[in-house]
Amino acid sequence: MDYPLLCIDLDKIEHNAKVMVALCAAHGIKVSGVTKVVCGHPAVAAAMLRGGVDGIADSRLENILRMRAAGLDVSYLLLRLPSLSRVDEVIDCADISLNSELQTLQALSDSARSRGKSHQVIMMIDLGDLREGVWPDLAVERSKMLMQWQGIQLKGIGANLACFGGLTPTHDNMLQLAELAAEIEQACAIRLQWISGINSSGLNLIAEGGMPERINHARIGEGILLGRETTRREAWPNTYQDAFVLQAEVVELKRKPSAFPGEHGEDAFGGHPHFDDHGDILHALVNIGRQDVAVEGITPQQPVTIIGASSDYLGLDVSALSGRIQLGDILSFDVNYAALLAAMTSVYVKKNCIRGTLFDDRIFCA
Repeated sequence: MDYPLLCIDLDKIEHNAKVMVALCAAHGIKVSGVTKVVCGHPAVAAAMLRGGVDGIADSRLENILRMRAAGLDVSYLLLRLPSLSRVDEVIDCADISLNSELQTLQALSDSARSRGKSHQVIMMIDLGDLREGVWPDLAVERSKMLMQWQGIQLKGIGANLACFGGLTPTHDNMLQLAELAAEIEQACAIRLQWISGINSSGLNLIAEGGMPERINHARIGEGILLGRETTRREAWPNTYQDAFVLQAEVVELKRKPSAFPGEHGEDAFGGHPHFDDHGDILHALVNIGRQDVAVEGITPQQPVTIIGASSDYLGLDVSALSGRIQLGDILSFDVNYAALLAAMTSVYVKKNCIRGTLFDDRIFCA
């Protein structure tokens, strides 16, 4: 087996999806499973679908095309605002898209009509997180304007919180979104299908019973994939946090000083590393580095300490494993969202999807 390797436990992802879907369903909320952090990996999307998600959401057209090519014929929601230069591709591969710009909506309308298609849109409202969306006082006017265009249909309105500005979903800001939906419905004489208020940051609000009834759609990624809500990154009850495990091979193992005297400048990434002097240590290099993963987002599963990283190597103090570790052993690491995103994007990290438990006698278990 080639390393570095990201092991993906599809059964754990399916289980987590079932937990999230059940929680949301109990409050009248449908779930789109978000696959952007896994680059639209078809096997991961399929696990989410087995877990009961209503459709798949992703931020990249390439990922949606990848899943369609794998035969996953479901409803796809494009999470990133469409680029004017790619509206034809949006119409061709996405069923629904998030939008905030009238010029883009007009272009989507023109493209849909020229292709004889109908495309659904969600008008995004900026409730203060300062990511995508129109200001609330412009939402009714903008909705009236897009209702005049053929080829596109206003499916609902939405908001994104806790991603850019860290603003937490609350009963008050979700109620603001619900009330705005009612204003749009009255002004446009329509019934909005989706009030898409939350992502994984809204799980606590749902569980506590504080979500207004009109909020009926959620876009859940990290809650399913890593079993965490995203306001404090706390583990969610009855979910797995280890559906993804990063593994790397020991390629050098030597006793070395923990610190070395001399003049020190910047490292390869402009940092100024500092090493405390603990005398000689058992020092290991494993074959993964900053070109493969966000090093700050990985946690060793063995009793070792990360002491630094370059493009290609992760440096570890493995003194606690002295006598039990050797060249060629495999060390395992838990990953957070940032590390998972980087590892999935890296072409150098192999991906291995499993159902159940992977056994490999070369994997070192402390």
